Amino acid sequence: MLDWQRWIPAAAFGAGCVLLLSVQRQQVMALRAPLETIPIEIEGFRGFDQVISEEEQRVAGMSDYVLRSFTRDSLVAFSVYVGYYEQQTQGRTIHSPRNCLPGAGWEALSAGREPVPVAGDTVLINRYQLANGDARALVYYWYQGRGRVESSEYKVKWDLLRDAALTGRSEEALVRIVVPMNGAITDPDALARKIAAELVPEVEKRLPAPA
Repeated sequence: MLDWQRWIPAAAFGAGCVLLLSVQRQQVMALRAPLETIPIEIEGFRGFDQVISEEEQRVAGMSDYVLRSFTRDSLVAFSVYVGYYEQQTQGRTIHSPRNCLPGAGWEALSAGREPVPVAGDTVLINRYQLANGDARALVYYWYQGRGRVESSEYKVKWDLLRDAALTGRSEEALVRIVVPMNGAITDPDALARKIAAELVPEVEKRLPAPA
């Protein structure tokens, strides 16, 4: 390793500290439209809203959310969750599914990123295959806000620090798709990609306009 490369972590840490010290008063950014207005039909499936308890909402800290199960022949084909944070402050930030799912008994069998074409562009989305006993599930998730669609937790945290310091904005949404691998869907990845391609622009329409 070259001598100058040894200083990269320290430089990054120092830059983060500078940003933290210069953070502006955080703006509360309201949605342009409630998340419940996201289309209730996706890829021919009709969704049914699920309620998250007040205690779970308090722990998660989101400002608004929508949680829907989409069924076929009485079986859940997939679910969609969008949780929005109008501002992120100490103790009130997005919880990564990578940390939450193991606490719910799910174990990651594989992890990676999946390119998804969206409106003439391509975005990278987190892809996890999970197991909980005999149950298997495919999870796609990403972070969306302030004009970006991001999969990397490290990049999300850096952008949050920078934007909070420079613009006083920290609003963001977590979008998650879960497809149970129970035989109801023959190609879970193909379905998850189609859902993601539809959700990215629909979520964007409801988020505050980028600065």
